[in-house]
Amino acid sequence: MKTKNTFYIPPIHEDFSINKQSCTKESLQQIANTYRKEGEVYEQEVGDFLIDWLNKEDYIIAQTSGSTGKPKKIKIYKQHMINSAMATGKFFKVGSGTTALLCLPATYIAGKMMLVRAIVLGWKLDIVPPKVNPLDTVYKQYDFCAMVPLQLDNSLNRLHVLQKLIVGGGTVSEHLKGLVQGIKTKVYETYGMTETISHIAARRINPKKKDKKEIRFFKAMPNITLSTDDRQCLVIKAPQLNDNTIITNDIVVLKTYKKFIWKGRIDNVINSGGIKLYPEEIEAKLQLLIVQRFFIASIADTKLGDKIILIIEDEYNESKHNLIAEAIRNIKTISKYEIPKQLYFLSKFVETKNGKIQRVKTLELLFQNRDFNGYSI
Repeated sequence: MKTKNTFYIPPIHEDFSINKQSCTKESLQQIANTYRKEGEVYEQEVGDFLIDWLNKEDYIIAQTSGSTGKPKKIKIYKQHMINSAMATGKFFKVGSGTTALLCLPATYIAGKMMLVRAIVLGWKLDIVPPKVNPLDTVYKQYDFCAMVPLQLDNSLNRLHVLQKLIVGGGTVSEHLKGLVQGIKTKVYETYGMTETISHIAARRINPKKKDKKEIRFFKAMPNITLSTDDRQCLVIKAPQLNDNTIITNDIVVLKTYKKFIWKGRIDNVINSGGIKLYPEEIEAKLQLLIVQRFFIASIADTKLGDKIILIIEDEYNESKHNLIAEAIRNIKTISKYEIPKQLYFLSKFVETKNGKIQRVKTLELLFQNRDFNGYSI
């Protein structure tokens, strides 16, 4: 698909409004300038994006999160963003007149796309500060909203104000999935990345009883075709979103060309004694046992090649260590190969700007000036 130098500013949808202000291209430009000059930081970020969206360039510059590598800036064509917005509208059935809440920063693709969806689809969009508990001061009902897992975790007692919620930017824990069961809000976990212009697949994590078997599978958006390469990593063909085939480092089990189960990142796979282990799968089994943030990693071992370790974000406490070790030894859903051999505590993990754990840098920090082998499990 050729897109360069073919973009024109599309008409602002007649139903679109932002913070109760109906918009033409000219009035939206004025709102953007006001946000940039006089707004709070989050409003300035919205203003910056809107000014970029309304200029004559056929692309915008977006930055990747940096959770799996060094953050980088990439060029994204505006027509592709419009196509993504249309696909989201069709998939989630959120067309013109939808009331929507933006509580994500407009510096990253998730926040940018909420704005584009509103403009293209004709939403009534309200903007609130992108804090960890964005619904605390929200008292009206909204049809649609997007959050990261941390925001969902801090908004459970206010979810009734939302009809549909998409959650991305990180894995939704098994504990958090359990907390949203039985509520009326339809909660979806999304899969995507900056290169795919936000999500390309989603799965409802609190379905009705008859749909419980489908909770494991992500379902692709319209005009998306999925396959795997020889590493069993997901390959995405989305010609309306990216001119190139996207080869990911995400190991999946493909059910159809539209459905898949996510197992984890190939970068994180551990080969311990000839057994391939997926940290994300082990983490899912341990999430009901450990309240604090944690992750599974490995260190070199002369016998096993790689030895599984568990790192918990907390100060060391002997009684706490003993309780966790005993609980892990007794859990029935974990195989003997998946049991961590050593346990480490670290008071603060290294994060990206949007709160994702940087595993490699956290490990580097953990082992700086460390001369012990961790605590036994």
